Amino acid sequence: MAVLRIDRIRAAAARELKGATTSAELEAVRVKYLGRQGEITQLLRSLASLPAAERPEVGRQANELKAEIEAAVSERLVAARAEERRRQLEAARLDLTLPGRRPPLGTLHPLTQVNDEIVAIFMRLGFSVAEGPEVESDYNNFEALNIPRDHPARDMQDTFYLSEDTLLRTHTSPAQIRTMKAQRPPVRIICPGKVYRRDAPDVTHSPMFHQVEGLAVDRTISMGDLKGTLELFAREMFGERSRIRFRPSFFPFTEPSAEVDVLCFNCGGTGCRFCAQSGWLEILGCGMVHPQVLRNVGYDPEEVTGWAFGMGVERIAMLKYGVDDIRLFFENDLRFLEQFA
Repeated sequence: MAVLRIDRIRAAAARELKGATTSAELEAVRVKYLGRQGEITQLLRSLASLPAAERPEVGRQANELKAEIEAAVSERLVAARAEERRRQLEAARLDLTLPGRRPPLGTLHPLTQVNDEIVAIFMRLGFSVAEGPEVESDYNNFEALNIPRDHPARDMQDTFYLSEDTLLRTHTSPAQIRTMKAQRPPVRIICPGKVYRRDAPDVTHSPMFHQVEGLAVDRTISMGDLKGTLELFAREMFGERSRIRFRPSFFPFTEPSAEVDVLCFNCGGTGCRFCAQSGWLEILGCGMVHPQVLRNVGYDPEEVTGWAFGMGVERIAMLKYGVDDIRLFFENDLRFLEQFA
């Protein structure tokens, strides 16, 4: 009976091995016959119940069958795994004729884009770019600009002082002072850069922001020249239908001084939420250079005149793109920045 059982196991294992084509199927056959609960293992465990005379022969045949199945499984596994590897490589094969996938490219920050656009407009008008250090002297930042230590205008520009006479510049005007000290008229420059003020961050304020200031000094320069220049700038920046208006204002370094508004490009001047129903949007401050500022840099106000203006890059960007919170420019949220790609 035991010998007949061995023959049945041999025939069944041969059929199952023939039908197994994958490494998983071959492993299942191995476990079925050679595993801890496999049929041959169970047969060998049952030898103790056989008559003593039959045990040697049955044990020999069972061990021979075990070796046969192990050899057959090992041989078929080598072939099955090689075929599976071939199919895997075939499925993963690269088609070198396909075009490559271009990786996503970064773009300039929206503030950089607006700053570059402003600079480009004035460079086309013949202005050159002047830069200066962000750590400035109190004299260049305030006193040379007709803002002495006791002047109330200093309260408008709450300052980061590094020492009694050294500070983080509150505007880019010190670059104008440095240029005028080093150069005789005519002067026609723009001064872009970072500036710093002790402002608590909110929807319209940041302790660090960007400005672009302009300066022109020469003989017979007038307020009319300033207005024409800014009108051209507004059309280039906000569209051909843009118009500007001047409103009287006060700055210690210009006299007369003015705030400049641009016609609301959302409603065309009829009034809307964007312009607080006024029809106009404030964009910058400007004026004729104060005679005392000209004297402070060694110019004779009887011989030359000049005008200056200053605008916040963030302010222009917020108006141009309809952004209602300045903090969005500094939070590095890709969902926001990717809109300007």
